[in-house]
Amino acid sequence: MSRDPDRKPLHLNAFLMTAGHHEAAWRLPQSPTDGTDVEHYKNLARIAERGRLDSLFLADGPVLHGDPGRRPSSILEPTVLLTALAGVTSRIGLIATASTSYNEPYNLARRFASVDHVSGGRAGWNIVTTAGADAARNFGLDDTPAHHERYLRAAEFLEVATKLWDSWADDAVVADKERGVHALAERVRRIEHRGPHFRVDGPLNVRRSPQGYPLLVQAGSSEDGKDFAARYAEAVFTAQQTLEEGVAFYKDVKQRTVAFGRDPDGIKILPGIVPVIGDTEADALELDAELDRHIVPEYARRQLARLLGVPEERLVLDKELPDDIPTEDEIEGAKSRFTLIVELGRRERLTVRQLIGRLGGGRGHRTFAGTAEQVADTIEHWYDSGAADGFNIMPALLPSGLAAFVDQVVPILQERGLFRTEYTGTTLREHYGLPRPANRLFDSVGSPAGTG
Repeated sequence: MSRDPDRKPLHLNAFLMTAGHHEAAWRLPQSPTDGTDVEHYKNLARIAERGRLDSLFLADGPVLHGDPGRRPSSILEPTVLLTALAGVTSRIGLIATASTSYNEPYNLARRFASVDHVSGGRAGWNIVTTAGADAARNFGLDDTPAHHERYLRAAEFLEVATKLWDSWADDAVVADKERGVHALAERVRRIEHRGPHFRVDGPLNVRRSPQGYPLLVQAGSSEDGKDFAARYAEAVFTAQQTLEEGVAFYKDVKQRTVAFGRDPDGIKILPGIVPVIGDTEADALELDAELDRHIVPEYARRQLARLLGVPEERLVLDKELPDDIPTEDEIEGAKSRFTLIVELGRRERLTVRQLIGRLGGGRGHRTFAGTAEQVADTIEHWYDSGAADGFNIMPALLPSGLAAFVDQVVPILQERGLFRTEYTGTTLREHYGLPRPANRLFDSVGSPAGTG
């Protein structure tokens, strides 16, 4: 397939989970079952860095997801785990999810600044708003705030966090032992933020980190989510089932980015893809089928019912989705994922059992079973069709699926000139071709600037 030589190389992120992204991956004999096994994650990080991937990503949520009797549900707090992964890698970016709904800006800004220092400038923050009564009740609330209200809080949260990261000028620390001056007091300032959600004085108790800010990532595809991404995000993780939907989403977010006065090249769109790779297409399809055979339909139906907001008994395994399920406007949870799943079921007239099978591989992300060449062809086709700046790689099975992608697919992408053969930068921002943010609280000659 021909490719425009002026297009920039694509970006690849490895989305890591305990056993893999397939619902039943943990049931295969070779799969790990303990989400607290740090050595497992260290091994995955080394594999991803061996492939020169831009970054790896750890998801998170402040609630026990699913039924721990049915699948591994224990996960480590991701920013803590990232510090361990920083110690066994030297270049790959390290991204973790943290919610603006159930954190405070000061603590979280400090945590990510610390990870950026520990890793030498490789930290990224996947900014999410958290839905669901289960999570709310872990923080003294009866239910989750409304969708739009969560995004208003998220916007102010990020405003406070960036002010805190800017509360130290880059040249604040002089460490002049002779004069007994460690830092210039005028180069460290309070932010004195006062807003509807937060009152924060500052400054942060961590000096400005190597990247200034961690890479800012966002994963919501609702209308509010797309506006938030266009205004703030530098990378977007998204689920798109078809090429047409991917192209439309890409254009939409880029146009919104321009409307907010930003360079559209300053935001990277990375759809998720769940590759199942075999030496032959038949081998890949058989592995995919083996994984599907291990799905427990009753458990998967329960999870689907919760996402769709309907009683479990309304979903009959061998019938299509009922006609009167709620609309997206009536859902306060993952609105974009709700719409994707309903449209997939309606468009392909899938029974609940068939839909569960389609979702088992990646919870709504595009799954693809084939040879390494076929996976590379799919990636290149989406990329050259204007649906992506890169991809969020979500191996169905770990660690083998990540190793297969790194050792078989990445070399093909490198041969086609689509992907780097060596790291050229040291920070995550450099990998994504993004600048280090200027300090908004201090002007170019070092005098305090207005906080705005």
